[in-house]
Amino acid sequence: MSSKRDYYEVLGVDRNAGERDIASAYRKLAIQFHPDSNPNDEAATAKFKEAAEAYEVLGDAEKKSRYDQYGHAGVESGGRAGFSNVEDIFDAFGDIFGGGGGIFGDIFGGGRRRGRRRKGGDLKTEVVLELEEAARGVKKTVKFERSKPCTRCEGSGAKPGSAPIMCRQCGGHGQVVQAAGILRVQTTCPNCGGSGRIIADACRDCNGKGMVAERIELDVSIPAGVDDGMQVRLTGEGEPSHYGGSPGDCYCFIHVREHSLFEREGKHLLLEMPVTYTQMTLGATIDVPTLEEAAELHIPAGTQTATVFRMSGLGLPDPRGGSEGDLIIRTNVEVPKKIDKREEELLRELAKLEQNNVSAQRRSFLDKLKNYFTTQGVD
Repeated sequence: MSSKRDYYEVLGVDRNAGERDIASAYRKLAIQFHPDSNPNDEAATAKFKEAAEAYEVLGDAEKKSRYDQYGHAGVESGGRAGFSNVEDIFDAFGDIFGGGGGIFGDIFGGGRRRGRRRKGGDLKTEVVLELEEAARGVKKTVKFERSKPCTRCEGSGAKPGSAPIMCRQCGGHGQVVQAAGILRVQTTCPNCGGSGRIIADACRDCNGKGMVAERIELDVSIPAGVDDGMQVRLTGEGEPSHYGGSPGDCYCFIHVREHSLFEREGKHLLLEMPVTYTQMTLGATIDVPTLEEAAELHIPAGTQTATVFRMSGLGLPDPRGGSEGDLIIRTNVEVPKKIDKREEELLRELAKLEQNNVSAQRRSFLDKLKNYFTTQGVD
């Protein structure tokens, strides 16, 4: 069981809190426990990281939904949770404080974090799996496009022989300060986009962007038991930052194809199993398919159609570390479309026996049927 505190408790917000309330609560805690105002205070730094981890989940609608449904386990599968150090927090959430170091820089004087640049953008790719692959885990090669520095201009964006010029609006800092009464908020310069530079004569290969697209191929380990719609995060494999920050992440969205035999219900597998009349009546031991190999199922004599059997542990593994699912089998009587002459003779003999030897249960039904038609005036 996870020892982490509930994220709503960490931020001090209700479970129905909106995006604005969650961001506001995080801002207050981040300012309260900021390392610059609590030097050499490991407890404050730990609370600073805890608040950032909570906001990373509750501030993202999709992660919040998974957390509400599965708790901490729902946001830890497929990648690490939380932050390894304070620097990662500023890379991830600098924008919520006004971009770069943002309000941190204004309140705490910036220090080593003044001029901190934004993290690179995240990328998305899709991984398509067969149900068998999703069950056992698999390594897949994913392909996607990502930016890299232009070789012609060496990432400057300027035509070879020329150079970018300093942005006059921000003085080359990439940030501008907006004042509203006593509140000062530092934001990205709208003129240069945070680079601090203006490209007067653009490189023809990258059109002044300093970046060109490259095709990336990566081998990704998909954990056993993943379900359709889950994600695997490839940390640091996203877009490089144009402003000196850390690269973004790449998210692999999992799509599991429908199976010809099994339906999936979470970690359980559902199977409609056709069984003959004689097997249901006399009892039998039959082979049923699983995702690995056939397994034996004992059908007691007198089993009724639509009876459900559960074979423990023959479903899918839980990607969050829980117990394995079950194989749930629903039996149905299979009626043959064609029978040979001998089979027809035997069935007609059986039909005669059924007319002459009616069971107590069936006789009761026939008596009710007779009474019904009598009361309706049907001869």
